Amino acid sequence: MPSYVTHLESAIDGTHLPADCPQSMHKDRPLWVRYDLAAIAKVFKKEMLRDREPTLWRYRELLPVADDQAVVTLGEGMTPLLPCPRLGAKFGLNDVWVKDESQLPTGSFKSRGQALAISMCKQFGIRRVAVPTAGNAGGAMAAYAARAGMEAFVFMPEDTPAINQFECRLSGAKTFLVNGLINDCGRIVREGKERMGWFDISTLKEPYRVEGKKTMGLELAEQLGWTLPDVILYPTGGGTGLIGMWKAFDELEQIGWLPKGGKRPRMVAVQSDGCAPIVTAYDKGERFAELFPNAATIASGLRVPVAVGDFMILDAVRASGGRALAVAERTIRCWMELGMTLEGIAICPETAACIGALDQLAREAWIKPDERVVIFNTGAVQKYPEAMAVDLPKLDKNQPLNWDWIAAGGK
Repeated sequence: MPSYVTHLESAIDGTHLPADCPQSMHKDRPLWVRYDLAAIAKVFKKEMLRDREPTLWRYRELLPVADDQAVVTLGEGMTPLLPCPRLGAKFGLNDVWVKDESQLPTGSFKSRGQALAISMCKQFGIRRVAVPTAGNAGGAMAAYAARAGMEAFVFMPEDTPAINQFECRLSGAKTFLVNGLINDCGRIVREGKERMGWFDISTLKEPYRVEGKKTMGLELAEQLGWTLPDVILYPTGGGTGLIGMWKAFDELEQIGWLPKGGKRPRMVAVQSDGCAPIVTAYDKGERFAELFPNAATIASGLRVPVAVGDFMILDAVRASGGRALAVAERTIRCWMELGMTLEGIAICPETAACIGALDQLAREAWIKPDERVVIFNTGAVQKYPEAMAVDLPKLDKNQPLNWDWIAAGGK
């Protein structure tokens, strides 16, 4: 299948760069992948999707890979869009859904971005890759690099969830713990580029992870019959998915699959008050965020004290009429338990923050009872054993059973 990519474009000043060779950033800011959308509109029709496999690769015309042999896949299928009537009713809302990204191959939405990033590395002949990570990105990168036969290096804060540490190492990545935050890990990757000869696939420091995350928006539109919800709540660390979805909606409109000038979702960027650089910048009316001091949160994917795509996140939020808000760190565990108890979905702590945001926005009447709301569950809670830990009541096999106590759950 031909590639319809025309060029790369600097997100900060519009400078055009060639797309036929590896690129990272321009003026230390991210790049957009641009397509010949008029040509795509002529050849790519909605009806064609009926005969395609239910994977993110069904949108191949809107993706950058040109060489079929370069596609690196672990079978990343379309993720379910699940109605959540009990969760919605808890907040007086009638139309709440969760798009459950935890069912992707590596247990999180990071599968999407890494599938595209590693595929493009393979297309360009790159054999050694590196990434800083606060959690799931490292595991996904390690898995896709292993699938592609590449050498991988992962640098993560030493308090990164244990599962993420183990999965990177078991996938063959050379994995290191750093006594710092993800930005400290990023400095190591940056300093090693010349000496080690690796390609940096950090969030938004190459242009293709956002193209993989874009497929969340493409899928969502297709699953809703080429309409869009009123509100999207998205847990925001690096923000690639929020940026990618906003790009997807624009591209769908330009190829005629969404109505020109039609309704777009109000995008809500959700953070923890333990690490809220985007929220701080939003509240101040700023376009760029400052480094958030002493960043700490149980939601490891939100612990990004400075995001290279900060202005892209804030631009999308403001253009959509959305919000950026932080929930209290101390409440995240409770929101996680509430979501799982009411709906049985493996809600990760990042998404639990979105449930807290839903509560606040419903109480403020910023979200109306009949508006359609989609929350992205970006990973499986099973990858966060530290966040899941509970003390269970114990029974003594030698003592009489107290059935009332058992019926009350041991309380």
